[in-house]
Parts: sequence; C-alpha cells; structure tokens
Amino acid sequence: MKLFFIRHGKTEWNQQMRLQGKTGDSALLPESLDEIACLGDYLKQFEIETIYASPSLRARRTAEIINQRRELTLPIVYREGLREWGLGDLEGTLIEEARAKHPEAMTNFRSDLSQYNPSAFGGETVTQVLERFSRVVQIAMLENSGNVLFVSHGAALTAGINYLAGEPLHRLRNRGGLGNNTLSILNAEVFERPFTLEAWNDGAFLK
Repeated sequence: MKLFFIRHGKTEWNQQMRLQGKTGDSALLPESLDEIACLGDYLKQFEIETIYASPSLRARRTAEIINQRRELTLPIVYREGLREWGLGDLEGTLIEEARAKHPEAMTNFRSDLSQYNPSAFGGETVTQVLERFSRVVQIAMLENSGNVLFVSHGAALTAGINYLAGEPLHRLRNRGGLGNNTLSILNAEVFERPFTLEAWNDGAFLK
C-alpha cells in the first residue's frame, strides 16, 4: 500500500511568514491554485482509493482541487487528526516575533523535537501530534485496501512521516521541512514502524 502525503498550497500567511498552526487559517494564494492543479494532474497516474484531509480551509481546498483533476472523483474524508501542529498563543504571529519571545522552544521546534517544550504558550507536545497523526494513518490503512492520499500541513507532516519511517524524536526534523504542494510517499502493508520512505518533499512536477 502506498501512502501519499501532500502539504497544502501556499497561503497568505505562509507568504507573510506567520504561524498558522491548528486553528489559524488563511486563504490560498492565487498562484498556488495552478500548482495544486499540476500536482493533481501528476497524481492521476496513481490508483488512489480515498483522500483524507485536514478540515482546515487551506488543506480542504487543496484536496478538493486535486480531486477535481481526476476523471473519477474520490471520497474525501476529513479528520481532525490531520490538522496542523497546535501552537497555542503563537498562532497568527510572525515567525520572527515568535522566535524573539521563545527562542529556545522555536529553535527546538525546527531542529530537535525531543527537546521541544511548548508549555509557555500552550502549544501541543510532539507526543500529542504524533499520536493523533498516526491514529489517522492507522485507521485509513484499516479502512482501505488500496493506496491512500493524505492532505495535511507542514510541521505535522514533517514529524509524522519521519516518525512512521522509524526516525527517533531528535531526528524528526533532520530532512528539513516540506514545501507547499509537495509529495512524500511511504510504503507499508501493515501498521508497523518503520514504514519505507519512497519519496520526500518531491516538487519536480510543479511548473
């Protein structure tokens, strides 16, 4: 079974370098819509049984556009567990401001999640994010016999994919972050780590 993971299209807050997090949201940029269409066209070569998406507007719209590019549209299932990493009071703030207020936490968020402590701003822990993300993947594997597509968010996907690929907490960010509208692929027949990482942050199909 192939598990396809997509980060949503680029948004206004992405462009402004703001933290969106779990509850923050902003509209997709017009130029991102064309990139999502390219991604959807690229994905038409793969047989996919179901799309699972975060309910956040930016992910939901990305999933819808991808689905519209297929000859036969697929069911889209929205799961709370695919939302972005909850960043508490920092959601909506500029990344530069967040780093100034919480330098140690923000450095660890980007480099070493084993040391990440979000208690000062009421954010989600790495354990909370990995548990909910993994639960969605596990349920999807039980509900489908074929390939599955997930549309989610940068920080949650980066940690979740690397965790399923067998990386320890301190290495979850070692491959860097994911670009908007990029594709990563895991292969697995049963829900047991490590999954096989086939592709990471692939955007070669974007025009």
